[in-house]
Amino acid sequence: MAKRAERGKAYYMISAVSQKYNIHPQTLRLYEREGLLKPSRTEGNTRLYSEEDLEQLETILTLTRDLGVNLAGVEIILNMRRKIEQMQGEVNEFMDYVKRELARGIDDWETRLSTALVKSSPTDLVRHAPSDDSESRGVRPPPSHDATADHRSLGGGGHADEGQVAETTSAKRKTQS
Repeated sequence: MAKRAERGKAYYMISAVSQKYNIHPQTLRLYEREGLLKPSRTEGNTRLYSEEDLEQLETILTLTRDLGVNLAGVEIILNMRRKIEQMQGEVNEFMDYVKRELARGIDDWETRLSTALVKSSPTDLVRHAPSDDSESRGVRPPPSHDATADHRSLGGGGHADEGQVAETTSAKRKTQS
């Protein structure tokens, strides 16, 4: 196998790659024309395949030989893989940023709590509204001031009888005179 070392990396010539993977050199040239492989070139224009190129070639051969994907499909799959790797890098950067900001925010929050005039935890500051099923759990809502409720508690049944009102009014007039 022909190897050339440039900058500490191993590079393989087209003949060595075609023998290693049992593939015709014209097929390797086709993959390059289609943009699936991008080997580097020497000053004499000889193709040199790096380890990364060989990994890419192995992926192409797996897709075409084992899975029956055509070259157009291979191109789409490789482009999607590149985009996914790029997005994964962006997500990792964002997660690192969020972690740093959260750590900084927690430190700020602890500082604010330690210097506060009234010390309380954040959960003490949040009020919970009673839910509709609070009565079923034995929790009564706070009493509200209701005139009809006061009248009912005195035995009036909630509605004043017109005769009772008239009697009370006439009794008041007699006592005033």
